[in-house]
Amino acid sequence: MTELSIFIDESGDAGPVSRYYIVTLVFHEQANELKENIAAYERNVRDCELDVMPFHFGPLLTGHDDYQWVSIRNRKKQLSLFRQFVDHSPITYRPFIYDKRQGLYEPQKLSEKIERDVTLFLADHLAYIQSFNHVKIYYDGGQSVVTRALHGAIEKAISQRATVYRDASPRTFRLSQVADYICGIELTLLKFQNGTATKTDTEFFGSITPFKKNFVKKLKKKRLN
Repeated sequence: MTELSIFIDESGDAGPVSRYYIVTLVFHEQANELKENIAAYERNVRDCELDVMPFHFGPLLTGHDDYQWVSIRNRKKQLSLFRQFVDHSPITYRPFIYDKRQGLYEPQKLSEKIERDVTLFLADHLAYIQSFNHVKIYYDGGQSVVTRALHGAIEKAISQRATVYRDASPRTFRLSQVADYICGIELTLLKFQNGTATKTDTEFFGSITPFKKNFVKKLKKKRLN
């Protein structure tokens, strides 16, 4: 029996606070073993005398939440190790990126746009998706605008019978953390491109050139069109 898992995360808010809203879908075929990749990542973290903890892109950069007492030197190490984990993991992904200045500051309009875009994407890849016996969707239901849009899109594009919804806290699933990481990378790329990169961004990544070389280039190879 074959199984496809889809892990979902978002970056931004549905209202006027943030300019960009990003939704990322991470795809993993269960036949492609991931346990060894996870074990190797956690072993590398311990070998660097760091704590094995759930990865969260934003707090790692800013030193908040679980990273409050972690030095910037060690946070950079953790980011590098997680990047290596993502680069070597058998996953693919698709980000959906929205500049809310394009008439999307109203949550309902944003939700409708996300639903249309995800529906079209899934329809384009329907033969691949329906080749699996089961498709399982992992999303923590963090923002209602995304939840409504994804339920609508998935129910339109994929048979309800073949879809299982599960709560998926990023603290529990490494691939939910991968979706968070990709949202963070895509947002950082946007900020470098439009000249709004923060001091923290430059402290971690330098400029856009090394950022693209070290974080974007390999990741893009996993991107679905």
